Amino acid sequence: MMSLDLLPDYIDKINQHFDAEQDIQALVTEIYEQVSDDQIAILLESFPLKLRLNLWQALSDEAQQNIFIVMKHESRELLLSTLEDEQCFPLLTKLDAFHLLELSESLNDRFIDYAVSNMNAKQRSLYKKSCDYALDEVGHWQNFTDIQLPQRLKLSAVKKVCSKKLPTFTEVIYIVDDDAKLVGEIAVNAIFKAESDQEYQDSIDTDVEYLLSNEYIADASEKLIDLDRSALPVIDENRCLTGRLDLPTAYRYKEQILEAQLNQSGGLVEEEDLFGNVWQSSKNRAVWLGINLVTAFLASWFIGLFEATIQQVVALAVLMPVVASMGGISGSQTITLIIRGLALGQINDANKKSIIAKELKVGAINGVLWAIVIGAITFVWFDNPLLSLTIFISILGNIVIASLSGVWVPWILNKFNIDPALSGSVVLTTVTDIFGFIVFLGLGSLLLL
Repeated sequence: MMSLDLLPDYIDKINQHFDAEQDIQALVTEIYEQVSDDQIAILLESFPLKLRLNLWQALSDEAQQNIFIVMKHESRELLLSTLEDEQCFPLLTKLDAFHLLELSESLNDRFIDYAVSNMNAKQRSLYKKSCDYALDEVGHWQNFTDIQLPQRLKLSAVKKVCSKKLPTFTEVIYIVDDDAKLVGEIAVNAIFKAESDQEYQDSIDTDVEYLLSNEYIADASEKLIDLDRSALPVIDENRCLTGRLDLPTAYRYKEQILEAQLNQSGGLVEEEDLFGNVWQSSKNRAVWLGINLVTAFLASWFIGLFEATIQQVVALAVLMPVVASMGGISGSQTITLIIRGLALGQINDANKKSIIAKELKVGAINGVLWAIVIGAITFVWFDNPLLSLTIFISILGNIVIASLSGVWVPWILNKFNIDPALSGSVVLTTVTDIFGFIVFLGLGSLLLL
């Protein structure tokens, strides 16, 4: 399997084909033969939407179906919102219950209904059953690829079942009674070693580690990983076997939680696409800018308590933390997204301009929005139109500069082999603070003193 380190080489080749207006069909076919579906999804996310759609159309129907499943939520939503419904429906025809549950957050009702209607009766029943569980419960995350056999089944029949292709990560076969209750498990290799029905029955382990379907998925994932097992059976309150939780799912859940925490630390929604919709990106980040604004004005209020000592420059001193804070949070949102893109190899010289253009637009939109809000609050607070104009210009300029710095700072640090995840925020904060204070105090000196 190809290393993620080689993704930039493929990105460069694709960009060269686009620049030369060459047909990319052969190149895309070659890449798909060398690269896993997960890595193809990352590669697609490295391109602006127009080029991404050209790559998508060059993939076979089967490749599109496989890659669609492993895409990030926002990237999948972006694709679905761009394609016609007739182009989307084929992507949903072969989904099983487990994959549809994973994708349901990205799909609207008409797509979910279409996917369910194309399932067989068993998968449809499993999907509806899993929907009864909350998102943080094991039952929602279980898959249904386990092999379970009746307790009274003869050894010859058991060997016949096991001689067929078993699901991935199948180390044991689960044994159930007539009521589908979990009785025990037996290792696959023990089945083939057994020479009689009695030896087979004696090899069944009745002391089974299992998970409850209503157990918290976080706890269950930790338990599975700690036990160093490839999967654990999932049972309901009646001890009936409902499915299993496998190791890849447990690790995938942990990765999602860690990535969500990283994104939230920068005020980003989970899995924002590098080239996502400008308005959607602006809306996502505007919420956190608003939350930050509340804390910034609280800090300003405390500074205002020392009004008597600050004397004539009290208004500028009181509002300084607002300027610095808004630039800082805006820059941290961008830098979080860029650091993730650098780590995945999605960013290079070819797409840098497109990323800067997108971040400039996002910074301008949020800059205008919050500059108006802060300017209005400042006017109500101090009843000074020139002061409101001063902070309007300062906020707008600082958010735009912060968005651009969020791209350039990690990029430059990475070029010098300095880890941007460790030092990027420090450099970024310095840049936004210095720029914000120079503009704000400079304009204040010109307009107010």
